Amino acid sequence: MNERARSLRAFLKGVARLQRTFSLQIGPLRATGVPAILIGVSGIVLASGVTAALAKSAGRLPETLGEARGLAEAMYAKAPRLPS
Repeated sequence: MNERARSLRAFLKGVARLQRTFSLQIGPLRATGVPAILIGVSGIVLASGVTAALAKSAGRLPETLGEARGLAEAMYAKAPRLPS
């Protein structure tokens, strides 16, 4: 039992050390410790969800991108001016 307790103590010390030293900075967002780990894991889960959604609707993607481009051009296009 003594060996098991020693192994558990060493493992928990390693986890505590990792938790203290883990930091994340993305632009103005800054996190250290457990919040940084949670943000990193959340980013991975979000990226896998976006990838799955894109893979599921890959057949309609060119049409969607074409419509989005048309919408952007309509919103940001300047009115044509007549030559003077």
